[in-house]
Amino acid sequence: MAGMASTGERESTRNWTFLTNHAHVLLAIARNPTARLRDVADEVGVTERAAQAIVADLEAGGYLHRTRVGRRNEYTLNPAGRFRHPAEADRQVGDLLALFTEVPVGGAADG
Repeated sequence: MAGMASTGERESTRNWTFLTNHAHVLLAIARNPTARLRDVADEVGVTERAAQAIVADLEAGGYLHRTRVGRRNEYTLNPAGRFRHPAEADRQVGDLLALFTEVPVGGAADG
């Protein structure tokens, strides 16, 4: 077991995650569709400028729509959007949203 602990410690010093910043921003917005970009950036661990660029990418890709409500933005997600990598292109981002949020991501209502 000691060998596993040191391996885990060695691996934990490498800075990588399974999800990209784009996925993290999408999930943060799914959890709070009226969040300020400053708060999204803080949650994800990126600059506000990076969060703005990611939201622009997601909007251009059809994964979310931004609506101005007063002084704030409100975001509507498109759970039917497909993953961009060919290995996952047959899956919808709604699957990811459902996995990491308790927010309904679309589809027919239960009942």
